[in-house]
Amino acid sequence: MLLTLIQKEIMHHILSIRFVALLVMCILLIPLTLFINYRNYQQDLVDYQEAVKLANIEETTVNPKMPLEPEIEVSKLFLKPTPLSVFAKGLGDSLPSYLGMTRNGITQGAPSTFSAPFSDLLGHLDFLFLIGTVFSLLALLFTFDAVAGEREVGTLRVTLANPLPRDIFLWSKLIGGYLVFVVPFLVSLLFGLLVLVWQGFPLGESEIFPRVLSLILVSLLYIAVFFAIGTVISTYLDSAKTALIVVFTLWVFAVLITPRVGFLTAKLIAPTRTSQSVYMEKKAMRDDLDAALQEEKMKIIMETPAEEMSEAGHVARVIAGDVLNEVDERMKPLEEEYRQEFQEQADKLDRDYKRETAQQQQVGETLSRITPTSSLIYLTTNLTQTGKRKMNNYFQAGERYYDMLDTDLFSKIVDHASMRMYNPATDIVKITQPPPLTTTTLGETFRQSAVDVLLLCFFAVTLTTVAFLKFFRLDI
Repeated sequence: MLLTLIQKEIMHHILSIRFVALLVMCILLIPLTLFINYRNYQQDLVDYQEAVKLANIEETTVNPKMPLEPEIEVSKLFLKPTPLSVFAKGLGDSLPSYLGMTRNGITQGAPSTFSAPFSDLLGHLDFLFLIGTVFSLLALLFTFDAVAGEREVGTLRVTLANPLPRDIFLWSKLIGGYLVFVVPFLVSLLFGLLVLVWQGFPLGESEIFPRVLSLILVSLLYIAVFFAIGTVISTYLDSAKTALIVVFTLWVFAVLITPRVGFLTAKLIAPTRTSQSVYMEKKAMRDDLDAALQEEKMKIIMETPAEEMSEAGHVARVIAGDVLNEVDERMKPLEEEYRQEFQEQADKLDRDYKRETAQQQQVGETLSRITPTSSLIYLTTNLTQTGKRKMNNYFQAGERYYDMLDTDLFSKIVDHASMRMYNPATDIVKITQPPPLTTTTLGETFRQSAVDVLLLCFFAVTLTTVAFLKFFRLDI
């Protein structure tokens, strides 16, 4: 009986205009989007390789006994694009293209969209957008009249007048509609993957294929959530037209508005500074300490014995070279004291900024997870290595690199030495190579994204249960 009803439901959907719309969306959008995004990834990879080559970090050397301006970038850590960005751009275009290492701290290069800002004006068209926005709406259109439509025309009363259990009837609606929906989706996705492989996409790599497979399973789960939402609305309403208006309104709030409102609210609840303002505070602190250190040096110089010379009516203090060396020796502990003071204040600024940023992000994520769309975005971008985990790994690598340069170079620079005697053979410091970005394994990704996985499962199970409970009590 269940199979017969499922076949009837499948034929009903296949002969409808909504199936034609689904088929067109799948055939045109999925392969074309994957094709275009892989071409964009190849161009991003070329730009990254050219930027690294131009930086020429391997051949850079610095003499710590020569003056070095605090704002000079002695090295850069570049962000390498990931091939999985063809499925979800995520934060890839908004993250800085590189992290510059200066004595004042870490500067951020322009994002990759800076060279073509209008290309990002209307948003990204990628696989994540298709699943989260387009196919979620299509899923609602497949289910909004599952019960309300038959109830409105009177066929539901005739059908249930026969010895047919209500749960079998509703399961046939859900399973039949879902099969009609996912088969064209999976076929078009398979074709899109073949197009990617033809272009050179490394689908067979051990780090790529499991993530793509996980991405497909997550997409099917997300579609199931919206099938459950549409079914719930259909069981609570008597009119198909009313159900259509309600599902569209709910889709607008769930997909387009609520995920964005969460972070807007977080900015009001937990405001924070920008990274540029933190950098400018560090610069101002160093300038103040340098001015104070220069004042101390002038006091020491004025206290040292010196010969006076009169030339053209002017009196000048003449300090011998050995006396200057003595001044430098007296300045060394002051330099170390001021450097330590700057480091402590800079570390405190960084800690405060990280705490404020983490708090704001946590509040925004929590508020946005009211809808399944946010969970899909967080989970998908983590799977494709273009989300929050990639951002954290990127900035943590920049901090590790800065600590390495601070130990090897920045801490050895003397700003206020009067006489700079150095040996090129021993004093030249070669810039340390940037450390590689750590990658999160698939198992770690799912452990870190367990909340989003559980939320999607919770939405699917809970909403389906609500639909069945309401349908069992429905007065036909």
